[in-house]
Amino acid sequence: MVTAAELKANVAYATDKGVKERNEDFAGAIIPDEPQLTHKGITAAIADGMSGSDAGQQASQCCIASLLCDYYCTPDSWSVKQAVQKVLAATNSWLYSQGQRRYQSTKGMVSTLSAIVIKSTTAHIFHIGDSRIYRLRKGNLEQITRDHRIWLSKEQNYLNRAIGIEPRLEVDYKAIPLEHGDLFLLTTDGVHDFIDEKTLSLLLEEPDLDMLAEKIIQTAKANQSDDNLTCQLLRIDDLPEAREDEILRRHANLPFPPPLKSGMVIDDYRIEAELYASKRTQIYRALDTQTGKPVILKTPSILYDDDAQYIEHFLQEEWAGKRINHQNVVKVLNIRQPKSCVYYVTEYVEGLTLREWIKAYPKADIGETRKIVAQIAQGLRAFHRKEMLHQDLKPENILLDKQGAVKIIDFGSVKIAGIAEMAPLANANEPNLFGTLNYAAPEYHLGQAGSTQSDLYSLAVITYEMLNGALPFDKPVQDKPNPLYFANRRYIPSFQRNPMVPFWIDGALKKALSISPAIRYEALSEFIHDINHPNQAFLRAEDKLPLLESNPLRFWQVLAAILVITNLLLLYILFG
Repeated sequence: MVTAAELKANVAYATDKGVKERNEDFAGAIIPDEPQLTHKGITAAIADGMSGSDAGQQASQCCIASLLCDYYCTPDSWSVKQAVQKVLAATNSWLYSQGQRRYQSTKGMVSTLSAIVIKSTTAHIFHIGDSRIYRLRKGNLEQITRDHRIWLSKEQNYLNRAIGIEPRLEVDYKAIPLEHGDLFLLTTDGVHDFIDEKTLSLLLEEPDLDMLAEKIIQTAKANQSDDNLTCQLLRIDDLPEAREDEILRRHANLPFPPPLKSGMVIDDYRIEAELYASKRTQIYRALDTQTGKPVILKTPSILYDDDAQYIEHFLQEEWAGKRINHQNVVKVLNIRQPKSCVYYVTEYVEGLTLREWIKAYPKADIGETRKIVAQIAQGLRAFHRKEMLHQDLKPENILLDKQGAVKIIDFGSVKIAGIAEMAPLANANEPNLFGTLNYAAPEYHLGQAGSTQSDLYSLAVITYEMLNGALPFDKPVQDKPNPLYFANRRYIPSFQRNPMVPFWIDGALKKALSISPAIRYEALSEFIHDINHPNQAFLRAEDKLPLLESNPLRFWQVLAAILVITNLLLLYILFG
């Protein structure tokens, strides 16, 4: 019996800060176990924080950590090119925004990146900047990346492409067939600027990769390298049969599961009950037969089994969920074995939805409402820190467990910065609305892009509804509203629905529910602060209002007292 060959590789690296005060280079590699070795492959990458960057060290580390983590969270059905480019685009967007926000500079968090993904019998090369990848094959050394460096003179040059320097990212990509024994060398400029290719070729004859990596670093140092020095080596020791296309076809064309019944088993999961069904998805409570723990299993609707955009969108839901690890966001679980059909699995939360809670506790206690809203805000911040927007926050998408802990669910409308939006599932001629009519921010209804202020708007609607038992405006949102609708609708102050809500809390709600995102709070933390601590601006505004609006309870008390006194005077006059 002949056993099929497997992909095998050996990796080594070495790094040194050199003459610099600190090392702003970063390198990393992952050789995963099966099934990811087959489905995703081996990844190695090297990054160099740009000289003059305010946070080059953090930028290079972020590039490597994001790539090595997020690439393995992308759907198996995505090609290597699509998966890595989407991960890099998201990383670039985050670095650029952080550079602008923290350092007010286009050079705030900038790094080069050169990466290689070995999958089946192909090397996928991704490159931005002036770090390099070489390949040694049968004694011939070849540089397979090109430097993105502009030379002004023999002494002056600058990077014209890097991660984090511009809002849009352009990545060099190429796919190279592999041969047994191929050796890839990844270097930063502190190495390759100080070792010529002839010397490199001689050094690469050393068979011990760990010793070879150290020799390369020491040689560059001996040649007066004036920068950080890092190199990484990846050698192909064995290759599988060339069957990548077959694997991709199998995963890209996984069947949709049929309508599931209690007792049916999909892979390791036994269906116990259907919890929700729509024309787009079904949600089941299932039992993980390996661990004995309950889970939630979400499947796509069979109505869309020939809709490539829908399938792509469903797969992106799983990826988005796996990027977030926070106590107030439901966890998307890893699958132990290759899937037999399209689905994904999340943790099971025993409790009730916020919609059910609102029905049980209309005009809820202010203190309890604040606790729940604060947890929702913490979960939203986990999305925002990853440059992601939830875009469909509503009471039905918030769970409370038996201990009162909040879990945000549903990643179906999540937007990931730096990644092109998937096409809407509705007719292409219809507006692309994210969220639910009465909870979606006005900008979504008007066809504009969302922001963190859009999620804040949805949170404010929920907060108002919890306190007042109703939505905050005089009329519900109709389908396809125009700008005139939003200009004419009227905010209903809380005192008209729940006199127990202080004026300063209502002031915070009204600000968060402004039509224009620019007028709303800039950060969720500001909104949370203002519903917990009286804002002097709202208190001053209260002093200017008639007593009926600022304190309706006191108004009616005073009016009643006046009427009693008036009646007593009339009685005295009549019968005195």
